[in-house]
Amino acid sequence: MSGALLEIENLSVSYRGEDGRESVAASGVSLSLNRGESLCIVGESGSGKSSVAMSVPRLLPSPPAFYPEGKIFFKGEDVLSMPPDALRAVRGKHIGVVFQDPIGSLSPLHRIGEQLVETLLLHSDISRAAARAMALEWLEKVGIPEPLQRFKAYPHELSGGMQQRVMIAMALILGPDLIIADEPTTALDVTVQAQILDLMRSLVGKSSALLLITHDLGVVARMATKLAVMKDGKVIEKSEDVIAFFTEPKHPHSRALVAEARKMELH
Repeated sequence: MSGALLEIENLSVSYRGEDGRESVAASGVSLSLNRGESLCIVGESGSGKSSVAMSVPRLLPSPPAFYPEGKIFFKGEDVLSMPPDALRAVRGKHIGVVFQDPIGSLSPLHRIGEQLVETLLLHSDISRAAARAMALEWLEKVGIPEPLQRFKAYPHELSGGMQQRVMIAMALILGPDLIIADEPTTALDVTVQAQILDLMRSLVGKSSALLLITHDLGVVARMATKLAVMKDGKVIEKSEDVIAFFTEPKHPHSRALVAEARKMELH
């Protein structure tokens, strides 16, 4: 094990169906991430990238998910062997997650401000008044206009872009060491997508790291300091030189992805 913030070693992720059959989502995955870095895991739908990412904070429902082999070291501790109480302490406070579908991740029954305040109160020793002030500050920080008005709104009263900004605020408000973002801009239009990505990049400093899951090489070019390409549950190419990857990808599948991305740019 190295001194990396996140070290994934030979990880395999499988799912067991109700009929007892097993399907392999990822196999033999090894990745590392240091503070100040942005690692993009890129791959087509079904490549296993989300299964790997959601295994880091142990957010895959188990069962059906299980781990035949491998370890995930976060700040030197293997999260796969952590008891539930220790896991709950890590999630949110040390690992923040931005999900693909914010409306499915935000509670429809509670106002935006309440959800941010409760997140702070759950993990921090501060007063409700201080938590409220911090929540308003973060709504403004992620670019939400009229934060006091939005603070009182329910999720369904906000646009998709606004909901995603709230999710980013919720993921970052506790100052986590690691931010995991799983296809955070897929459902957004191009202009909002660019704003969200620039916002996330500006908020990830030298003291934290970003693990970004995407199928979009345009996002990789914009965000990554290093990348891994997945196909059929395996990492087929890794690069710590993003420019070199786009100039001369090594794996045939990577070359096909880059060629397709260039073709899309021309249309």
